[in-house]
Amino acid sequence: MVVLRFRYFITLCCVALFCGCTASRSLIAKDVDAYNYLSKVKQELLKKWPDNKTINIVFHGHSVPSGYFKTPNVNTLAAYPHLVLEKLKEKYPYAVINTIVTGIGGENSVKGVARFKNTVLNHKPDVLFIDYALNDRRVGLEKAKKAWEYMIVKALKNDILVILLTPSPDTRVDYNNPENELKQLTNQIRLLAKKYNVGLVDSYKAFEFLYSDSEELKKYMAQINHPNKKGHELIANEIIKYFE
Repeated sequence: MVVLRFRYFITLCCVALFCGCTASRSLIAKDVDAYNYLSKVKQELLKKWPDNKTINIVFHGHSVPSGYFKTPNVNTLAAYPHLVLEKLKEKYPYAVINTIVTGIGGENSVKGVARFKNTVLNHKPDVLFIDYALNDRRVGLEKAKKAWEYMIVKALKNDILVILLTPSPDTRVDYNNPENELKQLTNQIRLLAKKYNVGLVDSYKAFEFLYSDSEELKKYMAQINHPNKKGHELIANEIIKYFE
């Protein structure tokens, strides 16, 4: 009798443990499938006149999406928003596409929130890219998280598809330190993408093959914190995966 009760107890414990593990797994957000995330937008991009409509893609952020190379020079046509437009037009020749850059050089996400309604939502984007991490080192993780969450939530409430970008390089960063500021911001952005089930363009990872060789990294940079066209191509190539 004692043996039977013991077995029953063990069985209950196993069931409880299994249920607990299952519940825990269900709370863990999964990465968005890049191929399917923009499926509705891609369907629209394939349509021909007179059934097509204008697709607005907004890039909100700091100097990098704005096109700053060696400050104060702004190389709009070699920056990733324009490179993305070129790639999109190759793939979708019948589509009418507006790539709208709402970036401001030197701005962080807290300031980006202050003008979010009037300079981003007013364009009624179909897709919104957010790229502020480089400058968010100035405001810190907590303030940056609140600002990013505000923009994500506002966009989602307006039925806008959101894609977050982790930071592009800064040659002053010690990439050998796994706790460097950009890596911390990268980890936070990755978690936000999972939490809100939105897209992620991992620029930090795209440049990772260069971090061990500072001289090679410089070949992708226009200045210490701005990529050149070669660097912007790496970011654009990651973005275009969502439209393939």
